[in-house]
Amino acid sequence: MWSTNFTKNALAGLTTSFALVPECIAFALVAHLNPLVGLYGAFFICTVTAVFGGRPGMISGAAGSMAVVIVALVAQHGLQYFLATVVLSGVIMLLFGVLRLGKLVSMVPHPVMLGFVNGLAIVIAWSQLQHFRVDGSWLPGAAMWWMCGLVALTMTVVYVLPRLTKAVPPALVAIVGVGLLSELLHLPVRTLGDMATIAGGLPSFSVPQLPLTMETLRIVLPYALLMAVVGLLETLLTFNLTDEITETRGLPDRECVALGAANVASGLFGGMGGCAMIGQTMINLGSGGRTRVSGTVAGIMILLFILFLSPLIERIPLAALVGVMFVVAQQTFAWSSLQVLGKVPRHDALLIVVVTCITVATDLAVAVLCGIVIAALSFAWRHAREVRTETTVDADGVKHYTPHGTLFFASIAHFNDLFSPQDDPQTVILDCRHLRLVDHSAVVAVAALSERYTRAGKRLQVQHLSTRCELLLARAGVSVTA
Repeated sequence: MWSTNFTKNALAGLTTSFALVPECIAFALVAHLNPLVGLYGAFFICTVTAVFGGRPGMISGAAGSMAVVIVALVAQHGLQYFLATVVLSGVIMLLFGVLRLGKLVSMVPHPVMLGFVNGLAIVIAWSQLQHFRVDGSWLPGAAMWWMCGLVALTMTVVYVLPRLTKAVPPALVAIVGVGLLSELLHLPVRTLGDMATIAGGLPSFSVPQLPLTMETLRIVLPYALLMAVVGLLETLLTFNLTDEITETRGLPDRECVALGAANVASGLFGGMGGCAMIGQTMINLGSGGRTRVSGTVAGIMILLFILFLSPLIERIPLAALVGVMFVVAQQTFAWSSLQVLGKVPRHDALLIVVVTCITVATDLAVAVLCGIVIAALSFAWRHAREVRTETTVDADGVKHYTPHGTLFFASIAHFNDLFSPQDDPQTVILDCRHLRLVDHSAVVAVAALSERYTRAGKRLQVQHLSTRCELLLARAGVSVTA
């Protein structure tokens, strides 16, 4: 049983490594870096997070979301500043984990998660179209037909093979099978080697060569913070998705610490920064990868490709890898979210669509932050109208208000509308036993209400407040009784 499980995870890691290579090369080229910088980054980040991270089965590597944010830095200041940025972003990630802030991902609403998944699925599929173009133009005639045909063949194998056998990962069979077919028939197709050569030596340790001045920190810190935010967001959201798929619970803080250490190591050895990669994670999980073995094998295979296997790897048809990524995009997209759009509350449906569109149009960090802000505003708007009150007048002619609900900055206007100082008797009691005051705005609102009654020549007494609120109201000069 142990050997079978090990083999299954090792094969899943091998399959994932094939999918990591073109992505990391492409992301390095986007950032105007040597492709080996991307591959070295993939090796360190994938291996370190697999061995020490808190989410077995999740795959990390040199991610495009982090490559995009440092294009300007590389163009203006060069490689050494970029490597220093990777190291500093790793330190920030590590501190995030040490301070146990990984739990903050639980504040991301489920509609935002669905929008994140759908947006990345579209981005994964859309990014594959670059392999159908050469020098800005679509592949000509026969080359385009062969490309489309092999992509379709790859997707067919990935979809059909699991119905026949689950002994080997279907993506691995598809990649190897299409590769052998193109070699035996000498098909005119683009290969991985057409993107870049991946042959190289062992990465060497080197502290970034740049002056240790405040000016350097001023240049590097903003990019490092942005890389850390993007990396942590994508990692923790992919972490949640992996938890759902595997029906297990990982350790988010441990994953953040491992990711930070991996980025520090990558920067010190000349590699790109990175984070969790949802596409490669889906390939790994779909191939049966559930343990640390799969991620470790994927990382080590990247290094072996660089050192020894580049002649073979460079001959893999891009069509095979594109076909696998198209399947990943299809399987990543939360199709069920389309079915529930008309069933869930309109604000949740809108949130799914908005986050999806922002993810496609801009980047993950902007999409998730916008999604959280929209969800928070929607929550505040809905709960602001839920404050209500019961009113009674006792035998002595004293009017009692007993409000129910939550008093906070968004509900103050509605709270004030519940009272009529001009029409009320001389003595009014505000009973707060069923009213929750959750922020300073609520305390100020109660104090302002007391002032309204004072101006009307009447007296407002506040009862059943917490000790903290009583002290705050006493300082504001509001009468508080037990």
